[in-house]
Amino acid sequence: MKKIYASAAEALNGLLFDGMLIAAGGFGLCGIPENLIAAIRDAGTKNLTVASNNAGVDDFGLGVLLQTRQVKKMISSYVGENAEFMRQYLSGELELEFNPQGTLAERMRAGGAGIPGFYTRTGVGTVIAEGKEHKDFDGETYILERGLVADLSIVKAWKADDTGNLVFRKTARNFNPAAATCGRVCVAEVEEIVPRGQLDPDGIHLPGIYVHRLIQASHEKRIEQRTTRAA
Repeated sequence: MKKIYASAAEALNGLLFDGMLIAAGGFGLCGIPENLIAAIRDAGTKNLTVASNNAGVDDFGLGVLLQTRQVKKMISSYVGENAEFMRQYLSGELELEFNPQGTLAERMRAGGAGIPGFYTRTGVGTVIAEGKEHKDFDGETYILERGLVADLSIVKAWKADDTGNLVFRKTARNFNPAAATCGRVCVAEVEEIVPRGQLDPDGIHLPGIYVHRLIQASHEKRIEQRTTRAA
């Protein structure tokens, strides 16, 4: 089965539709599948629900889809540093489902593992728990969170082989593995594709069985918060 495609647009061909749910890897500006996000923007797919730890910034990452009004709802943990996100949310143009960071990661992992739901103490007694089933275990109250299954996962890795085995580099191994597993289809962009057998089996972070399509692409490596001092 062919997994390597020439471009992000080709890799997404036939997968996009209005109203879909997309799980996106990345944390802050690290490990962002920016080329796939740009291709979604160019395709004009709209009314999207996007599950991602954060929503990028105004001119990078998922922020570019907010600028074009293609996102209807965000399922996120952190939405700071994005003025357009704030404007759309406060004006009622954008829906927001807040998830504690660990809960969102576990929702993605559970969805990828075929687990429909799990109980957690995180969020009990807060607005996070409103409308959710509560259950007591060993004298403690837990809330039920649902596993998350997306129509499409988009992730960024460092290296891949032609079978889709992925290696992530340092902090880019954040939400990417969990996001990759929870999509019915996963498309990954990587910095380098190596021949089959070249990756150390013990160093593979995500098996290729989870990855359906691949592209090799260059990436902009930003520093989210740059702090300097006088020499």
